[in-house]
Amino acid sequence: MPHPPTKQGKRDFPGRRWLGIGLRSLHLVGVVMLGLALQAQREQATAGSLVLATGLAIFGMDLWSSPKHFGDFASVFIMLKLLLVGSMLAFPAAAIPLFWGLVVASSLISHAPAQFRHIRIFN
Repeated sequence: MPHPPTKQGKRDFPGRRWLGIGLRSLHLVGVVMLGLALQAQREQATAGSLVLATGLAIFGMDLWSSPKHFGDFASVFIMLKLLLVGSMLAFPAAAIPLFWGLVVASSLISHAPAQFRHIRIFN
């Protein structure tokens, strides 16, 4: 049985915040590992898989918590980022420009004003 919404209209479960913090920390570890692997021209599948897996988990948990955000600009951008991380794994020759493009675009979008991030793209 799903937990009832909180005061802010979000679903929650015990430990969700700590799980999110842990997933985001692992995600950052994966991003750093991936950047190092690309710089050293080494195998990047492990780091890329960690970035992809933690990104999917964070996105899934965030959408479960606040399903109203599905279809806004930020969630569509996250889906695109996950697709591009998968593309980095499938096409290693394109990994370096994709990596740096994702780093820059992610910083721009994550720090953009909320009214921009939450523009509805589709319902």
